[in-house]
Amino acid sequence: MKNKRKIQGGVNSRGFTLIELMIVVVIIGILAAMAIPRWWKASERSKQSEAKLILKQIYTNEETYYQANSEYFITGEVASAANPYAFAPIWVDVIGGALYEYVIQGDAFSFTATATANLDADGTIDTWSIDQDGILLRVIDDTAD
Repeated sequence: MKNKRKIQGGVNSRGFTLIELMIVVVIIGILAAMAIPRWWKASERSKQSEAKLILKQIYTNEETYYQANSEYFITGEVASAANPYAFAPIWVDVIGGALYEYVIQGDAFSFTATATANLDADGTIDTWSIDQDGILLRVIDDTAD
């Protein structure tokens, strides 16, 4: 009995049949089909945490700026990885691999900071905003499609 094993019924076998291998491949395919979309959504949602974190930082620093200057810091510049120091007067730097672009609009007594990015290369732009009252809103959800 060289390199052979005996199974029930007295038939000798050396490995798996093609059908057994195909069943395993199908099962792996089904599991992958269920896991990959969930992983993709989790990845997109983790990218959104950048926008929420920096917008909250903008709000906090705008309040500090307002207390010192009796007006909010407003700029038409866009802060992004390419222009990380656009918000330097309120001590907010958008550095590193920032995915979002940020802009602050308003007047001396109110502001809205907005973050925008295309997270999954489709036509939808993920948009978040925060205002002078600290209300953080998801305006458009790019992960919903």
